[in-house]
Amino acid sequence: MARTNTIAWISGAALAACSAAHAQSAAPAWQVNDTLTLSAAASQEVPFDVLTMTLSATREGTDAAAVQAQLRQAIDAALVEARKVHRPGQLDVRSGGFSLSPRYGPKSVAIAGWVGHGEVVLEGRDMSAIAQLAGRLGTLTVARVGYSLARDTRERVESDAAAQAIAKFRARAADYAKLFGYAGYAVREVNVGSSEPISPPLPRMRAMAAAVASEPIPVEAGKASVTVQVNGSVLMTR
Repeated sequence: MARTNTIAWISGAALAACSAAHAQSAAPAWQVNDTLTLSAAASQEVPFDVLTMTLSATREGTDAAAVQAQLRQAIDAALVEARKVHRPGQLDVRSGGFSLSPRYGPKSVAIAGWVGHGEVVLEGRDMSAIAQLAGRLGTLTVARVGYSLARDTRERVESDAAAQAIAKFRARAADYAKLFGYAGYAVREVNVGSSEPISPPLPRMRAMAAAVASEPIPVEAGKASVTVQVNGSVLMTR
């Protein structure tokens, strides 16, 4: 009989311990009910400070080796000229895509010729120098133009926008808590994210015409808008 009572006592103690642990781990009902979910955002505008200009050359012919050689000659000539004014970070030069594809006749599956396409990419902060160089590279025409933010610029702008967004989030949390009759709040969970600035396109035909005339490519960077969003929940306190 004593053994039975001992087992019963141990089982009761274990059950009580489990119940206590569950009570401690489970969030009180008032904490769940007093949770407020909200969001805030802030934007900063800054001029794009990096220009990326892709120039291309196309060659066609019936002999694949000859087309490839002609295309390589055009690309190499442009690279030699561009490297003369290369300045790291201000005007960087690199080769881009290079391809050779068969061209078929309108009513035949036989190869009628070959088309080669090659690219040279100019990129950097000195937009005026890039535009002038692109106009001098007579063997190439402008294919694409894009603008972006340098890493240090983006980090600085994102930091400023994040500080503003977080301040808005905290102000809204305090205001809403007060409106609901609470004395304050405590942050439970928060997520911070930023948007990717979009580069405005440059009209392609306008750029190609300027390149043919050996004049500087007209460029206008415009501004980037960097937005930081703050989403999360707070616990309103009495």
